[in-house]
Amino acid sequence: MSNKYNYWSQNLLSACFAPLPETSHVYTQDSPRCHQHFQGVHSGQQLHCFISRCGLWITKKNCSFRLNCSAHAVVCVTLMLCLLCWQTSSAVDLKNDVQHTNTTVWAKAARSVLFQDMWSKGTIVHHRMNRTIRNSPVGYSRRRILLRRQSEKLRKYSYSQKPIQMQKTCQPLLILSRHVLTEAFGKDTALKVLPSTTCDQPATVYHVKINPLKLIQVKVKPILLHKVLMFLKDLGLLADTHQAKSFLLVKKQMMKTQRIQLSKADGKPYDACPVKNSHLIPWNPGHDRNKKIIISGGASLRLDSNATVHSIVIENKGKLVLGDNPGNTIFLRTRYILIRDGGGLYAGSETCPFNSTAVISLYGKSTTGPSVDNFGKKFIGIDKGGILELHGRKPVSWTLLDRTLYPNGLQYGSYKYQKYWGSRGINIRIIDGGTGQIVASDRFDTHLMINESRRLVDFLRSHPPGRLAAVAVGDSAAKSLTMEARQYIKEMLGSKYINSLGYRQPWALVGTIGGGLFSTTEDKRLYEGNGTTNLAVARRDFHTYDGTHFTVTAYSEWVKGIPHIGFIVEVSQGIILTLLDDVSSWSPSNRIVIAGTDFSMYQAEEFTLLPCQECKINQVKIDGNPLYLHMGEIVDGVDMRAEVGLLTRNIVIKGEVEDHCYGDNHCQFFKYDTFGGQIKIQRNFHSVHLSGIELVNMGQQVMGSYPVHFHLAGDVDQKGNYDPPTYLNDLAIHHCFSRCIAVHGTHGLLVKDTIGYDTLGHCFFLEDGVEQRNTFYHNLGLLTKPGTILPTDRNEAMCLSIRDNVYGNYIPVPSTDCMAVSTFWIANPNNNLISNAAAGAQDVGFWYIFHKVPTGHCEGEYEEGHAEFTPLGIFYNNRAHSNFKAGLFIGNGVKTTRANAENPREYLALDVARFRPHKDGDPAKPRIPAIIDGLIAFKNNDHGAWARGGDIIFRSSGFADNGIGLTLASDGTFPTDDGSSLEVTESIFVGESSNVGCHKGQNIYWGRGANGEYRTLPRNKTFPIRGFQIYDGPVRLTKSTFKKFMPTADRFSSAIGFFVKNSWQISPKNNVTHLKMEDVDLKVFFGKPGQWFGNNNNDGDKTCIFHDLDGSVTGYRDTYVARADNYLIQHPGCIRVPRWNGIICAGKYAQLYIQARRPENLTLIIARESYARYPLKLHGVNRGAPYQQYQPVVMLEQAYTLNWDGSAPEEIILYPINFNRDDWIHLALCYPKGTTFKIVSDVNNRQTGKVHSVEHYTLAPSLQFLLENTQKRLYYFDKKSGYLLIHLQANLARKGHSYCAKQGCERVKIIAHKTSKDSRRCSSNPFPANDPKILAKHLSVSPRLSSPCIQCGASKVAITSDPSVRYVKIEIHSQSAGDRRRNLKSAFIKIGDDVFPFKGLGLFIVVVDACSGNVISRRYFDTVSAYHGDTEMINNYIRNRIKERSVVLVCSSHIGNLTNNGGSSFMKLGSAKPIEFFRKGSFAMLGYKGQVTPSWIKIINRAAGQKVASLQQYVPLELSEYKCTKKSKEIGKDVKLLKYLYN
Repeated sequence: MSNKYNYWSQNLLSACFAPLPETSHVYTQDSPRCHQHFQGVHSGQQLHCFISRCGLWITKKNCSFRLNCSAHAVVCVTLMLCLLCWQTSSAVDLKNDVQHTNTTVWAKAARSVLFQDMWSKGTIVHHRMNRTIRNSPVGYSRRRILLRRQSEKLRKYSYSQKPIQMQKTCQPLLILSRHVLTEAFGKDTALKVLPSTTCDQPATVYHVKINPLKLIQVKVKPILLHKVLMFLKDLGLLADTHQAKSFLLVKKQMMKTQRIQLSKADGKPYDACPVKNSHLIPWNPGHDRNKKIIISGGASLRLDSNATVHSIVIENKGKLVLGDNPGNTIFLRTRYILIRDGGGLYAGSETCPFNSTAVISLYGKSTTGPSVDNFGKKFIGIDKGGILELHGRKPVSWTLLDRTLYPNGLQYGSYKYQKYWGSRGINIRIIDGGTGQIVASDRFDTHLMINESRRLVDFLRSHPPGRLAAVAVGDSAAKSLTMEARQYIKEMLGSKYINSLGYRQPWALVGTIGGGLFSTTEDKRLYEGNGTTNLAVARRDFHTYDGTHFTVTAYSEWVKGIPHIGFIVEVSQGIILTLLDDVSSWSPSNRIVIAGTDFSMYQAEEFTLLPCQECKINQVKIDGNPLYLHMGEIVDGVDMRAEVGLLTRNIVIKGEVEDHCYGDNHCQFFKYDTFGGQIKIQRNFHSVHLSGIELVNMGQQVMGSYPVHFHLAGDVDQKGNYDPPTYLNDLAIHHCFSRCIAVHGTHGLLVKDTIGYDTLGHCFFLEDGVEQRNTFYHNLGLLTKPGTILPTDRNEAMCLSIRDNVYGNYIPVPSTDCMAVSTFWIANPNNNLISNAAAGAQDVGFWYIFHKVPTGHCEGEYEEGHAEFTPLGIFYNNRAHSNFKAGLFIGNGVKTTRANAENPREYLALDVARFRPHKDGDPAKPRIPAIIDGLIAFKNNDHGAWARGGDIIFRSSGFADNGIGLTLASDGTFPTDDGSSLEVTESIFVGESSNVGCHKGQNIYWGRGANGEYRTLPRNKTFPIRGFQIYDGPVRLTKSTFKKFMPTADRFSSAIGFFVKNSWQISPKNNVTHLKMEDVDLKVFFGKPGQWFGNNNNDGDKTCIFHDLDGSVTGYRDTYVARADNYLIQHPGCIRVPRWNGIICAGKYAQLYIQARRPENLTLIIARESYARYPLKLHGVNRGAPYQQYQPVVMLEQAYTLNWDGSAPEEIILYPINFNRDDWIHLALCYPKGTTFKIVSDVNNRQTGKVHSVEHYTLAPSLQFLLENTQKRLYYFDKKSGYLLIHLQANLARKGHSYCAKQGCERVKIIAHKTSKDSRRCSSNPFPANDPKILAKHLSVSPRLSSPCIQCGASKVAITSDPSVRYVKIEIHSQSAGDRRRNLKSAFIKIGDDVFPFKGLGLFIVVVDACSGNVISRRYFDTVSAYHGDTEMINNYIRNRIKERSVVLVCSSHIGNLTNNGGSSFMKLGSAKPIEFFRKGSFAMLGYKGQVTPSWIKIINRAAGQKVASLQQYVPLELSEYKCTKKSKEIGKDVKLLKYLYN
C-alpha cells in the first residue's frame, strides 16, 4: 500500500473521527467477507482499520474511535478506504441471487421486475455489484473505470423521472400484471383490461375499475403485488374505494416477509448453528472490570474464553455468540448486558443446542454503581429490536417418582442406636431381611443373672429362620452365660467365638437365624485391663425384596473404662430412585429436587446424582439419604407421586451475591443477600427464545426486577408477528429472590417445562390483570416463600411491618390484606394451564385473582369488571399439594385504588371479587362455564380447592388428605346473583389416605388416624375434616366417590359438610346424585357447638340443606337432608339421624327472600304454623347496610308467621325465589295495631332494571275470603292479633338453577304506616285451626333402597397425572393361622369390583393379563397338608404355566410347610431375592412376569404374630414397556391441547 494513500487516509480519518473514553471498546463489523486490514501511523501510534458495507471501526491500541462526521464524509472515507481494501474480497455471483426453477413467462417477468428493483441504490445487489466489479480479473485502473461508470449509472437512475423508470420495467410488469388479473378475474377480463402485449402499443381505455382487494388474494410475492398495484394505479385501472386498504394490507405483508427473510438471512432465530457461522470473529477480551464493551455495526464476535468486563452493549446488528467447545466452560462476568436495535446474544439454537457449559455471572451490589434507565442493575436487558437466543441441552425437566422413597431409603427408615452404661450383657436386634425393619430388640444380662440365658434362648427360638440378628456385648456377658445358651447361639447364628467369650470381651455378630456359619460375620476383642479396647465390629450387606441394598452393623468396645455398644441399619451402595419417565438425559453430578408429599412444603429435598451402571433408563442414584417420605404411587385412587425436578442446565445465568444481607434489602426479614440478577424483555424486541437454561440467585426484592420479566411486551405470538412464537422452555429457576417468571402486559407467551424452586413471592406471575392467552405447560413450582414487594407476597410479619403505602396509622390485617403467596398467580382467567404442578407454597398453589380494573402500567386498558366476566382458558391436568391455604383458589381480587382516608388499605392488597364468566366477557350474554378438568389436590392444610363464582364445573378431579377437599361458593346470594351453577362430577374425595406422612419438616400436627396409626394432620388434630363443603349454592355433586371419612375421638370427619360460622343462607337446590361411599362412617355432618363451629347458630348454620335425588347418600330417593333443629322444613314423616345432627325429609322446598328497611337491624323470628313453638331466629347478613336481608328455606304449601325482636320494619319486600309456577305459601306478618298498608306486586327484571306487571293489593273482608280467593291480589289485617296475612304465589315459570323466571323476579312490596312503635310479638296463631289447605300433608320418605347403586361413583378408579393410562385397582388380603383360629374373614383377592375369596389353606394365585386387565387363570396350592408344601408344583406353575405380560397376585392362608426352596421361583415375578416364607405367617405379593420389572411390584411377608399381610395397589395397564400387541400409545390430551393452541 502506497505511502500517499496511507498519509491521506490518516489525515482524513483524523478529521472525521472523535475518540471515545479510554475504557470503551467498540466493535462494528457487518461481514468478514468484505473487511480488509489497513494500518499506518497516526500521531506516532499504530492504527487498525476494518471496513465494511455498513461502516467501519478503528482502534488505536486500547482506544476506539466512533464515527462523528457527516454522511457525505462517511461515504467519502468508506469509498476511499475500500479502494485500498478490495484486493482480497470474495466475489459474488449475481446469477445465484436471481435463479428460479420456474421458467414460465410471467415468472421470468417477475424476476425481471425484482432484478430491476435490486439495482436501486443502497440495495444488496448494488453492494454485490460493487464487489463483482472489484473482483473482476482486470487491473487496478480498469476496476476504477468500471466503478466510476457504475456510479454514474446509479446516479442517473436516482435522478431519473418516472417515465424513464417505467420504460425500464414496463414490459415485465405488463406480463406480470396480466397474470395477476387472469388469476383474479379470468383470462377474458385480463385481456380486456390489458389487451396490449408490448409497452410500445397504445393503451386502450377500460371503463370498469378493478377491485384491488381481489388482486391481493392472488398467490404472488407481496413485493410483486405491490409493483402490480402501482402499475395498474398509474394506468388508472384501480377502483378508488379500496386502494388505500389494499396498499396497506400488501405493505404489512411485505414488512412481515421482510422481517422473516431478514431473520433467516441474518441468522437470528433461524440459524441452524450460530457458532458455526463463518463470519464470526474470535473474541477474547480478558479480565478488566472497567472495560465497557459495545458490539455494533454488524460485528459478529465469538467468545471463546473466560472474560470479565464492566458491561456489554450489543446493538445495530451486532452479535455475540458463545463459543461451543465440548468439555470447555466459558465464564462471562459482567455488570449487565444490554441488547437492542438488531443486536443479539446467541448460544446454540432450537435445532442445534449448545453442548458445552457456559456461565453468565452478573455482579454488583445494590449500593454501588449507577442504574441503567428502564433496567436497573445486574441484568440482561432486551430492548427494542433486541435478540436473545439461548438454547442449552434440553434434558427431561421434571417427572414423577414412580416408587415410594422412604426416609433414609428404607421402608421403615434407618436405625441407629448406641449406649454406654446400662448395656451389660448380650444386646440383640432382630431384623426383617425383606424390609430392613427392626422387628424385635432386647437385652439379656448374662453376666449377673443365670436365668437370662434361658430367656435368651427362648427369645431366639421365637423368631423364625431367615430373620437377621445383630448381637453386641455391653460391659460383660460371659459370667452367667450357660453352655446350653452358647451352644444354641453357635448352632442358630453360626458363631465361632461364642464358646470362648470371656470377661469384658467386646463381641459383635451379624447373621441370619438358622443360616449357618457362612451367613454370619462376627468380631471379638480381648480386654486388657486398661479400660480401653479395640472396636469389635460386625458388618454385613443384605438387600430387600425390592432390591434396596442395606448394611447391618453391630459394634462393641471399651473406651476409658466405659462400655460402648451400637447398632446401625442403613442403606448401602446409594439409593436408587425409580421415575416415571426416561431420564437418561440426566448425568452424574447433576442436582435434583424431590418435592415433599406431605402438608409441609419444606419437605422438598435436594440431591446430587451419582454414577449408576446398574440403573435403568428411568432410574438415577442419589448421594445422601432422604429425611422425609416421598410418595411414589397412587394412593386410594389419587395420584400422590412426588415431582422430581432437574436443577442443572449447561447454560447458567446467575447473580453474584454477598454472604450476608446488607443495605436496604429488607435485612429484617432476610439474613442473606437478595440482590440477584435479572432478565428483562421490553416491547418490540426482535426475538426471544430461551431453552435449557439454569437461573440461580436471580431476582431482587425490587419492583420489576425478576429472574425473567416480560415487561409490557404486548402480543408475543403470531398475533404480534412473532414466528416462531416467543417461548421459555426447560428453564430451571431456583434459589432466587423475587418470583420466577413475571408476565406483565404480555400476551401469547409459552412457558413450558420450567421449574421454579425456592423462590420469594408469587412464582409464575401475571401482573396487571390484562395478560391473556399465555400458556403454562408442564411447569413445576415448589417451595414458594413470602416476599416483600406486594401485599399479597407477604407473610404475617411482613404485612404488619411494611406500612409505607397505607393511609395514616392503618394497621394491615394479614389474613385479609396479605398472605396470598402463590406459585401460579393468574390475574386474568383467559390463560391456559396444562399439566402443571404447584408442589408447595406458603399460601396457594394456583390462584385465579381478579382485577376489577387493570392496574399499574396497564391501567385503563379495559372497563371495570371485565376480568371477572372473562371466560376461563384451558385448565387441564394440574396438580397442587403441600400448600397451606389451598391447592386451587378461584376468587377474590386486589384493591385497585390508592390508600386514602375512606379506604386506608394499601394499593394491590387483597380485596373482594367474584368470577362470573360470560361469553365475550359481556354480562349481557350467556354464561360460559369455567371447566376445571383433572385437578389433583392433596395434603393441602386448609383446602384442596376453593371456588367462588358461576358457572364453574369441576370434573375428573381428585382430593385427598386436605383439611377440606373442595368448597364451592356461589357468585353471590340473591339478589346480586341471578342464579349461577356450580358442579362437581366424576371426582374422588379421600379423608385420611394411606399416605400417613412424616412428622418432620415443619409438620406441626401429629396424631392418631382413624385406623389407629399415627399420621400427620391438617390445621390441627381436632380440625373437622370435610370432603365436599357446601357454602350456599346452588351446587350439584354427582358421580363421585368418597373414601375413608372416619371420625376419631379427636375430630369429626365427614364426606359432606357445611361452611362453619356461616351467615349466608343456603339454597334448597343444592343436590347430590350417584355418589359412592367406601369406608365412610360419617356421610354428612351439620356440626355442633364447640371448637371450630362456634355456637353453630348463624343463619347459614341453621338453614343448611341439600337434596338427595337418588338416595345415594341417605338410602331414600328424592329426599332432603337438613339440620335437625330447623322446624321450618320438618314434618312427622322425617327421619332423624342423630350422628349427622340432621334429618331426612320428603317434600317440596324453596326459599323466601325478605328485604327489610327502617329499621335494618332486626332479628327475624319465623315459625311454621304447625310448629309454632319452634321458631327459627335469623339475624340477617347486612349489618349496617341500607337494608337487611333474610333468606329462610321454607316448605311449600304451608303457613308461616313472621315476628321481629323490635318494631316491625316500615318497608318489606318479599321474593318467592326458587318457586316454580303455582308454588305458594301463606304468610302472617306481625305489626302494631292501627297500622295501615300499601301493598304492590310487580316483576323486576334485574338485568334491564325495568319493572312490569304492577298490581295493587286490596283489603279482603275476612281471612276466609282471602284463603278462598288466592288468585286475587288480596291482603287481610287481623286487628285483634296484629297479623298482616297474604297469600304468596309464583305465577311465572322458572328454569334450571335461576332464582327467578326469565321475565324477571316476582315480588311483593309492603309499605306500613305505623301509628305506634310497639315492638310486641304477635303470639296467637292467626290461621284457622284444622284448615285443610294449610295442614301439613302426611308425608313419608320413600322405601329404603335395598341394593347398592351400580352406576354410582366416579367412572375412573384413579385420578392421575397421566389420564390416558388405564388403571385397575388391586386388593390382596391374606390370612394367618391365628386369623383362621379367630374366625376372621377369609383371605381374598379383589380386582376392580370382582372379588375372589380364598377359603382353603396355602397359597392362592390369580393371574391377570397386563394388557387387557382380564383374569386369565386362578390356582390354589395346599402348603399345609402337603409334606413339602407343593413346592415343585408352585415352581413349575410360575415358571412354565404363567405367560409373559402377566400381573400375578398371590395371597395366603396359613402358609404351612412351604420350604424356602419354593421361594426362588418368585424372583421370576419381580422379587429381588428368594422369599423366606414364615410358617403360620402370612404372605401377599403383587408381581409381574415379563421382560421388565415394573415399579408397582410389592411383596409383604409377615411372620406369625405380626399384622396380617395385605396390600392395595393401582396397576397401570397397556404400558408400552409391557409390549402389548395393541395399537401404539395414544397422544395425550395435554399434547393435543398444546398443538391446538400453537398449531
